[in-house]
Amino acid sequence: SFIGEESVAAGEGSVLTDNPTWIIDPIDGTTNFVHRFPFVAVSIGFVVNKKMEFGIVYSCIEDKMYTARNGKGAFCNGQKLQVSGQEDITKSLLVTELGSNRDPEAIKIILSNMERLLSIPIHG
Repeated sequence: SFIGEESVAAGEGSVLTDNPTWIIDPIDGTTNFVHRFPFVAVSIGFVVNKKMEFGIVYSCIEDKMYTARNGKGAFCNGQKLQVSGQEDITKSLLVTELGSNRDPEAIKIILSNMERLLSIPIHG
């Protein structure tokens, strides 16, 4: 099976089944791409039995290939990635994406979530 982000974004229905399924977003960061903001990637995932088996993200502008396989770890250009181990949330950096949905109810939910996040004593 195949699920394409662009067709789903256009309103086409999509059902994830147990069948082996490719999930592809050919321009992940479409709004960034349109505005020439250099955070754009090609994202590909492969799912079997509704379980992610592996994923590949190619950051075109940076020429970085991120790969991950279930149970095998994540890599950037072949070098293993690992989390920092930081456990103190006050020393963390919060990065968020507000999305493109401007429906009034969606905006209320997004702002409510942001308010909760901003009340955490994060570093930045």
